[in-house]
Amino acid sequence: MSLIWSPANMAVFAKVVDMNGFSAAARALKVPKAAVSRAISQLEAELGLRLLERTTRRLHLTPAGEVLLPHCRRILSESDAVRETALQLGAQHGGSLRVRGDATWGRVLLTPLVPRFLERFSDIPLDVELGAFDEDPSAETWDVALRVGASENPALVSRVLGSPPALLCATPAYLQKRGTPTIPEELDRHDLLTPAQEAQRHVLRFVQGNRRAEVTITPKLAVNDPALLHSSTAAGLGIGLLPEFLCKQGLATGKLKRVLEGWELPEQPPLCAITPARLAQDIRVIALVDFLAANLVPALAASG
Repeated sequence: MSLIWSPANMAVFAKVVDMNGFSAAARALKVPKAAVSRAISQLEAELGLRLLERTTRRLHLTPAGEVLLPHCRRILSESDAVRETALQLGAQHGGSLRVRGDATWGRVLLTPLVPRFLERFSDIPLDVELGAFDEDPSAETWDVALRVGASENPALVSRVLGSPPALLCATPAYLQKRGTPTIPEELDRHDLLTPAQEAQRHVLRFVQGNRRAEVTITPKLAVNDPALLHSSTAAGLGIGLLPEFLCKQGLATGKLKRVLEGWELPEQPPLCAITPARLAQDIRVIALVDFLAANLVPALAASG
């Protein structure tokens, strides 16, 4: 049994019971259903107890769930009270929370989450700008920024939000015309579409069990916009090195095919929320960063 029990998961358990379902609880909490299911699984693992019996139509409390439910309801009530008080205190700061996003990922990941955040935290107005921003915290031109990689500036606090896994894929038409690589070394015969980087040549490192392979390529297209990279791949221009979440729909419908399946690419640099250290305890900043942390992992796993 874990010695660290999450009050947040206990509050979610109470909400699931009160709403009589995971979907209804997710809508009430304004989080993905997967996040609610994960919270319940984590709580049961933490307690070492089964709390709910799930059927296709309804939920049933176990005897342990019946005993613990009143306590969890009190935690839910206190959680709601803390949130309301925090929102009232946050309103005293005045002005909008200034959010800046790396244009590469901001449009793809941050943009869909902004309306959901504003719906849940209606008392925290946002000023959102995507593109280059001054990372000097003394400039005081932003409060929270979304970027790839943590900041090494000691005056900034970084929080990892998730690492988008990458894969290689192409259209069936391209592969029929140019052939399908079976080993990494065959990639040098193909048109590669990759994220932009400083070096003109791109090094791809692969792992398959105990096997290692390293291939140096000159991309046909190198671009810092994952959406453009995805559309170029879908147009049949070559083999794209893409975030997995952008490929899921194309792979499921057969419009894209995975290339070198079984060979793994290294983990990509993580997406991070950074904020000036002076604002690390600002309740508006905490609300936004916690929201991003809770919702970006499901977003990275969602169809695109």
